[in-house]
Amino acid sequence: MTLFLCGDVMLGRGVDQILAHPCDPALREAYVEDARSYVRLTESVHGPVPAPVPPSWPWGEALRVLERSAPDARIVNLETSVTSGDTFAPDKEIHYRMHPANLPALAVARPDVTVLANNHVLDFGRPGLLETLDALARAGLRTAGAGRAADEAYAPVAVPLPGGGRLLVFALGARSSGIPSGWAATAELPGVAYVPEFSRAAADAVVRHIRRAGRAGDLTVVSVHWGSNWGFRVPREQVRFAHALVDGGVDVVHGHSSHHPRPLEVYRDRLILYGCGDFVDDYEGISGYEEYRDDLRLAFLVSVEADGGRLAGLRMVPLRARRMRLEPASGTDRAWLRMTLDRISGGVGVTLEPDGSLAWAGG
Repeated sequence: MTLFLCGDVMLGRGVDQILAHPCDPALREAYVEDARSYVRLTESVHGPVPAPVPPSWPWGEALRVLERSAPDARIVNLETSVTSGDTFAPDKEIHYRMHPANLPALAVARPDVTVLANNHVLDFGRPGLLETLDALARAGLRTAGAGRAADEAYAPVAVPLPGGGRLLVFALGARSSGIPSGWAATAELPGVAYVPEFSRAAADAVVRHIRRAGRAGDLTVVSVHWGSNWGFRVPREQVRFAHALVDGGVDVVHGHSSHHPRPLEVYRDRLILYGCGDFVDDYEGISGYEEYRDDLRLAFLVSVEADGGRLAGLRMVPLRARRMRLEPASGTDRAWLRMTLDRISGGVGVTLEPDGSLAWAGG
């Protein structure tokens, strides 16, 4: 079976402004007070962006990738509050929101699981989170990693698979990605499924929870928002945490938060993605950190054996963000991504295939 995984889907701020039903553009950032400024930044480097755009616009070529690959399950991390409210969370430098009426721009990708355990889903407080949960539920989109109380936030989404099996998707958000401790869901308060530290005890608690929720034959993905925005180095405690999850029975660790791809690892025949990079956002025209090429994006197509969860193959389709839309990456860009992933991934081996995709050399 094949899973589609990607990095952060940020449909707020500038992206929201080019869709049919934009929120009030007012922002409370140190240097930008109007979300339309991000549209102008994009246009300054790549030319005019039509507005309003159809819901499919931000995904662009990614929708064709999905159509051709026909994955059995699609998992995305929505790093945006879905609200028309204006209660900005205090002590946050950046706030992301998209108008609920713009949710077709998420639904068009037909995600089976929308992950919400991240550092922007409560940018408009608990009222904004509740509106997010309600709006996604009305749109028929299933969520993991946030909820009206802890039991809902930590509960997995069960995706039926061909042949009668299940894919269980759990989602966690770590303090290291910038999630305030006060955002943790409790028995009485809405919030996210929160990991304060990457200790052995924390990993053991996650594994116990997974085992209680699962049954024999399940395939399991843990989608975790962790780590800093930039850099290829993965902290040792993060590696230990990921290994403990696999040792406890997790089949795929889907990591995200960094603005660019980070190393991938095959551990005990299971895939660990330490950082999938951004996928949809409004970052074009923002200078700094150019050496990481955050304009390049990857669609991950992960094939696992249905009867045991072992990694059977990994294909990564390179894309490029241009005018807030995903386009096919050039040959030069594909070669750069292959070289970079191969260099940083500790001997895993990444090849450039004849169709322009990247592949795990072991499968």
